[in-house]
Amino acid sequence: MPKNPALATDKSNMFDVLYRFPEQVKEAVAIGEGAPLWRQQSTSNRYAFFGLGGSAIGADLLRSYAGVTPGGDHLNISVHRGYHSPGWMDSDTNVVCSSYSGETEETLSAFDEIRKKTMRVVCITTGGTLGKRAVTYGMPIVNIPPGYQPRCALAYSFFPLLTIMGRYGAFDAKAVRLNNKGVREILAHTEEMRDLYAGSTAKNPALQIAKSLVGNYPVIYSAHERLDAVNLRWRGQIQENAKQVAFGNFLPEMNHNEINGWQFPKGKTKAFSVILLRDPDDHKRTQLRFDAVKEIIKGSVADVQTLEGKGSTLLGRMFSLIYLGDWVSWHLANLNKIDPSPVPVIQQLKAKLAKAR
Repeated sequence: MPKNPALATDKSNMFDVLYRFPEQVKEAVAIGEGAPLWRQQSTSNRYAFFGLGGSAIGADLLRSYAGVTPGGDHLNISVHRGYHSPGWMDSDTNVVCSSYSGETEETLSAFDEIRKKTMRVVCITTGGTLGKRAVTYGMPIVNIPPGYQPRCALAYSFFPLLTIMGRYGAFDAKAVRLNNKGVREILAHTEEMRDLYAGSTAKNPALQIAKSLVGNYPVIYSAHERLDAVNLRWRGQIQENAKQVAFGNFLPEMNHNEINGWQFPKGKTKAFSVILLRDPDDHKRTQLRFDAVKEIIKGSVADVQTLEGKGSTLLGRMFSLIYLGDWVSWHLANLNKIDPSPVPVIQQLKAKLAKAR
């Protein structure tokens, strides 16, 4: 493993965590292969996931991926980021509560409602209060390794879910084979690219993208299908790691409103850098929309960059973009001269909320 070139800024060494992502994927798949499942077989195709931040993004990615994957597109997957469970939940709904620390107050609140509706709950956590409550009510626990920032534990929040749902039969056999092919592509790509992304040469696309974002407001656009969760991941990583505000939206929806807003305030829109995340399987009309959006707004913004994932599978392409975005956020933090790991404003918010109990 190369040495971290920015330890003066990256005091918690997020560099090593990003570099080790392929190993994290392997560990996470192994966890999923040995993890407990829902205790009873269900005929329901409804899966409700509860979590916030880095503990929810894995479920978002699973929802996006399954929704367009043959053998998984029959699943009704919803992700909930609040204090309550939805009114439609019943005893046959398959539930996952995910909290890396086990102390996410919104998830704990939802858990207390969920357990009164169904015992079909699997908890993903390192322990904490969620882990204790799962033990109290006899619910299976997927134990993941402690010691990470939740957003740095992405593999542990996604790949156990993917593997568990394959073992449970939620994905059919053909889809499971496709999932496994995607995992192999992810490992091959991240192992191939990590030395380039970790470097400081002009050939490093992560570094060059980060340089283009310094002093600007990133805006991430993607299609609503396939890459919406990847879009969310890019924004979240820039916000938490680089401590830089970032925005985003989805096509075709933004074509019906937001695209009109790039006219004013005059001169101020030049402070925005737009990144288009595209997939070759985007709807053909959406592909035309991307081309048109770029032409229409390029004169109003600092720049427009188009990025496309690498791989023959959607899963591979999704994670190739995620891995690139994670490194972009790390380089941007270094360029902003800020430690990517601490999130003092979030801690400040939690402290204020704790006082108001």
